[in-house]
Amino acid sequence: MGWMDSTGFDALVTRHHPEIYRYLLRTTFRASEAEDLAQETFLRAYRAHRTLTPDANARAWLFAIATNVARNHFRTESRRRHAYATVHAEGSVADADGPEGQTLFNEARVRLETVVAGLPLKQRLAFTLRKVHELDYDAIARSLDCSVDSARAHVFQALRKIRRSLNGYGLPLGSDDR
Repeated sequence: MGWMDSTGFDALVTRHHPEIYRYLLRTTFRASEAEDLAQETFLRAYRAHRTLTPDANARAWLFAIATNVARNHFRTESRRRHAYATVHAEGSVADADGPEGQTLFNEARVRLETVVAGLPLKQRLAFTLRKVHELDYDAIARSLDCSVDSARAHVFQALRKIRRSLNGYGLPLGSDDR
């Protein structure tokens, strides 16, 4: 099996499956669909393991495969499914201690999910890879099969659309990433 034996591949799956599954869940919004796509991701990874070198970033490689699996899935769907994404806010909405603050936070979160679901696929994937999975732009570019500048632009455009839609909710999203 090249430099990676079956034990090494099992360890790769064990280590990265939860994160790949969460990523796919955020793009499909269906647990069973995300699990199927995760299995397809690791099946393709197993078939292509010879392309992974010992010094390669296995995490970025798996995200690239998962992105392609998701992209192919969306292309073959008879209707486009809405994607689900969440941002784990480092802070909280101002005065979220009381019931009114918690209600505002919940409304903002639902609004964020709706806005992210409506983004074009590349923007949605780039946003999720950057803000949820914290990949760098090189890894995002490899995952989306685009240039680093395009990856930055996809994230920037997604953030701009999200900020416009969330104006007034106070949900922290970080910098513009330019």
